[in-house]
Amino acid sequence: MSDSDTASDRVRLAASRFIDAVRERSATRPGTRLRSNGQVRLGGAIVGTLALVALVGPLVAPYDPTAQVLEARLRGPTLAHPLGTDALGRDVATRLVYGARVSLGLALIATGVRVVLGTTIGLLAGVSRGVVDAALMRLVDIQLAFPGLILALVIAGTLGPSLRNVVIALSVVGWATYARVVRGAVLGVKEQPFVESARLYGTPNRRIARRHLLPSVVSPVVVLATLNLGTVILAAAGLSFLGLGAQPPTAEWGTMIADGRTYLRSAPWLITAPGVAIALTVIGCNSLGDGLRDVLDPNHLEDGKRRRS
Repeated sequence: MSDSDTASDRVRLAASRFIDAVRERSATRPGTRLRSNGQVRLGGAIVGTLALVALVGPLVAPYDPTAQVLEARLRGPTLAHPLGTDALGRDVATRLVYGARVSLGLALIATGVRVVLGTTIGLLAGVSRGVVDAALMRLVDIQLAFPGLILALVIAGTLGPSLRNVVIALSVVGWATYARVVRGAVLGVKEQPFVESARLYGTPNRRIARRHLLPSVVSPVVVLATLNLGTVILAAAGLSFLGLGAQPPTAEWGTMIADGRTYLRSAPWLITAPGVAIALTVIGCNSLGDGLRDVLDPNHLEDGKRRRS
């Protein structure tokens, strides 16, 4: 073999190694992992469709969700009413679209309050330690000692039936999980060398928390919030079903199921449509949350493969 052939083989080998390295680095990027994750694509499609329906649907809906047309009551699915009409002649599809805005908006507000409150308390407990940490964690333990849905039911029943009180009830019962997750993440990062170096240089605790500790809790909080979004929608629908949430004539999925249960045999579409909407939403949020957990925490995925093998 000539020297030119040897040099050519070395160049091809080096180019092949370079291409493999580029592909490996590209495959490990979060954006690439997001696009290649089937659960993220499925959950994102469902949640994205729900968000689009909630934003655009009421603008193009052909009917008024509260207008009563008694002569058209309890009609089955037709071209004019794809999902039929309810006991007051209202179009079920229109009310389902308007209910998506109510349910999604309620869930986003309640989840946002949980995130802010839980992250603040967890960050404060992880940074402070000592008496402050012990007191805050005992408060978290007390909150977690009560079943979440029963506590929300008591709070909403005490405050009175309204969407605002449902948001308050669901926010109060859900923040403790975020506080515990954030505190654990902060304690794990707090002992890292770069945090110790910042502390030795005299960096104030507030700046350390903002620049070094807070970014480390973003990933677990995003995953937890996504997973909880479906749970909040389901809980809100349950409270509305019991008469503690949205009040007539507001279109809300739980209220629609409550109104349609009387006609379960004669008009099953009244509960089928909102029931399927709730189920798809919960499936989408759970799928998106599981996918984000695999993407943002690759160690979790590797641990799962190791256990299965």
